[in-house]
Amino acid sequence: MSDVAHPATEYSIVEGEPPELMGRNLNSAGHLLASATAFFFLAFVFAYFYLRSLNNDHLWRPKHVDPSLTLGTLVMALTVASALLVRLGVLDHRAARRAQWRLKGALALVAGLIAIVLQFVEWVSAGFGPADGGYASVFIGWTAFNVLFVLGTLFWLENLLATAFRYRRIPSGAPAPGEASGDAGRLGHDIADPLSLVRSGLESLSFYWAFLAGLGVLAWIVLYLI
Repeated sequence: MSDVAHPATEYSIVEGEPPELMGRNLNSAGHLLASATAFFFLAFVFAYFYLRSLNNDHLWRPKHVDPSLTLGTLVMALTVASALLVRLGVLDHRAARRAQWRLKGALALVAGLIAIVLQFVEWVSAGFGPADGGYASVFIGWTAFNVLFVLGTLFWLENLLATAFRYRRIPSGAPAPGEASGDAGRLGHDIADPLSLVRSGLESLSFYWAFLAGLGVLAWIVLYLI
């Protein structure tokens, strides 16, 4: 193992991995992440219905615990819109409309950030905290972790956009050896045609973002409508 990592190792021997392999890995990673996310938020679904059924001392949801349906709907709608824009960006990327995908990706990033800002506005204006009954604790916990997951997904999107903008004038497979991996000292690419991974990453992101947006719709139904 140490021989592979030795500075004198000939890069032509250890590099040049087919991009299709990393693409499949990214696709699998997106599905595994979605599965882990589903199990994580299942705890809040269980807590909601369990605490609601108990309703100890009739304090499940006091009268003053009433989050804004308008703000909650806007957060949900912007999250869904962001996921839809990313999906449309995937279609643009497949059709070699790179400028259009970058535009849609940037709009998706903005929509997601606005959704996070509106969620903070709702927390500040809600007039209750996590200690004000079972519903309040589930609401704050569910929406807070949802923001964390959304923020992580937007960071993923931002990285893909940054790569796409940085290399937008360079033909696929043409960056200097090691540059696309962030290591200018390398004598070769980690994989053949590193920029081809933008599409694989975008497709994986689109799947996970759509899944997370679906969980956002579920949260909106459970927390605001039921």
